[in-house]
Amino acid sequence: MEASITAPSLRSTFLAKCSPSLIKFLFCACLGAFIWFMPAPAGMNILGWRVFAVFAFTLSGMILKPMALGSITLMSLVILVLTNVLTFEQAFSGFSKPVVWLIAAAFFIARGFIKTGLGLRLSYFIMSKAGKSTLGLAYSLVFTEFLLGPAIPSVTARSGGIFFPIVESLSKAFGSHPEGSRKKIGAYLITTIFQCSAMISGLSLTGMSGNPMVKTFALGFGADISWSMWFIAALVPGLVCLVIIPYVLYKIYPPEIKDTSEMAMMAKTKLAELGSITKNELILTSVFVFMIGMWCLGSVIGVNSTIVALIGVLVLVAVNILSWSELMQEKGAWDTLIWFASLITLATFLKEFGVTGMLSDFLGGYVHSSHWQISFIMISTIYFYLHYLFASNIAHITSMFVPFLVLSIAAGTPPVLATIVLGSFSCMFGGLTTYGCGPAPIYFGSGYVTTKEWFSLGFVISVINLTVWFTVGFAWWHFLGLT
Repeated sequence: MEASITAPSLRSTFLAKCSPSLIKFLFCACLGAFIWFMPAPAGMNILGWRVFAVFAFTLSGMILKPMALGSITLMSLVILVLTNVLTFEQAFSGFSKPVVWLIAAAFFIARGFIKTGLGLRLSYFIMSKAGKSTLGLAYSLVFTEFLLGPAIPSVTARSGGIFFPIVESLSKAFGSHPEGSRKKIGAYLITTIFQCSAMISGLSLTGMSGNPMVKTFALGFGADISWSMWFIAALVPGLVCLVIIPYVLYKIYPPEIKDTSEMAMMAKTKLAELGSITKNELILTSVFVFMIGMWCLGSVIGVNSTIVALIGVLVLVAVNILSWSELMQEKGAWDTLIWFASLITLATFLKEFGVTGMLSDFLGGYVHSSHWQISFIMISTIYFYLHYLFASNIAHITSMFVPFLVLSIAAGTPPVLATIVLGSFSCMFGGLTTYGCGPAPIYFGSGYVTTKEWFSLGFVISVINLTVWFTVGFAWWHFLGLT
C-alpha cells in the first residue's frame, strides 16, 4: 500500500518540479527518438531517415520553443555529427550559403536606417501620405512592393534590404515594439507585408531568382514561357490575393491601432521637426540607391545580390555610420544566421538522401482522377505543402519542380499552365513557415510575431491563396485560353 502511494507521489513531485520548458524539450526529444529508432521505410537510405528524425525534433522545437531557436538547431547539427550521420563539414555547410549572409546583411542595413533616423523620416513620410487607417497603410506598402517586384529579382534583397527596415521603423514610430507592444501595429504589418511579398514574387518571371529556373526546366517539356505570358496569367488571381490578404489579417490578427488619421497629422509635424536631411542620411540614401540599382542589374552584369548587400554594409562601416561593435551586437542577425543556416543543412540532406523524393513519389500515386483539373489541384497542393520540409525556395524547385511538372502533364494539364502555376506556387509557399524563404527569418527575427502565430497564420493565408488560384485562377486561365 505504501509503495503504491509513494510512486504516484514521486511522479507528481517530479512533474511539479519540471519546468514547462523542460517538458516541451522532452516531448521534442521523444518525438525525434521515436522516429530515429523506427525501421526506415523500404528503399529509404537509413541516413536520410536519421536526418528526418532530427528534422522532426528541430521543427517541433521551433514550434514549442523549449529553448532559443539557435540552441535547438545547433543541437541538431551536433547530434548528426556525433552519430556519424554527417561529417562536420556537411553539418555546417549551410553557413556557406549566400542567402544566409544576405539575411544577416539585411539586419545590419536595418540598424543603419534606425541609427541615422532615415527609417524614421521615411516612416513619417509614408504615414503622412498613406491615409487614415492601418489597413490603408498596409495597402500602400503592398502596392509599392508590387511596383518594385518585377525589377528586383531577389526577394530576400527586396524584402530585407528595402521593406523590412521601413516596416520596422514604421512600427516603432507608432510606439509598437517587440516587447510588450508588438500588437499595436508591428505584428500586423510584419505579417501582412511578408505574406504579400511571397505572393508578389510569384507574379512575374523576374519576381524571384528561382523563377528563371522554372522557365528553363519547362523548356524540356514544350513550355516556352515569356515574361508577359507569366505575368498576365498570374496577375488576376495574384491581385485578388493581394486585396484579400491585408483585409483578412486585419480581421483575424487585428492591430490595436486602427485609426491613423491623427498619426498622419502628427507625422507631418514630426517631419517638420526633423528638419533637413542629415549628412549620414544622405550617405545611407546613396548606398541604398546603389544597392537597389545593383540588385536590379545583378542578373545582367553577373553580380551576386549577397555581395551587393555586404558591400553596402562595409561602406556604412567605412564611413562610420555603423561600427563593427554594433554589428557584433546585432543579436537578431547572428541568431537568425545560426538557426536558418542549420535548417538549410537539414533540408539539403533530406534531399541528398532521397527523403523528399520518396515522399513525392509516394504521394504522387494518389492523385489520379478522370478530370485533369482535379488531378492538377491535388498535385500542385501536395507540391505546395511539401515546402514544410524545405528551407529554401530554390532547393524545393531544384528537387521537386520537374517531378511534379511531369505528374501534372501526365494527368492532362497543359504544360504552359502547369509551369506557370507551379512556378508561382514556388514563391507563394515561402509564406508557410519561419524558414521557408529568405525574407521569412528576416521578418520573423524582428520578434513581433510568435512562432505559433507565424505557422498558424501562414497556413490560413495558404488556404486562402490556393482557394483563389483554383477558383478565380481557373476562370481567368480559361478566358485566356490556357486550359
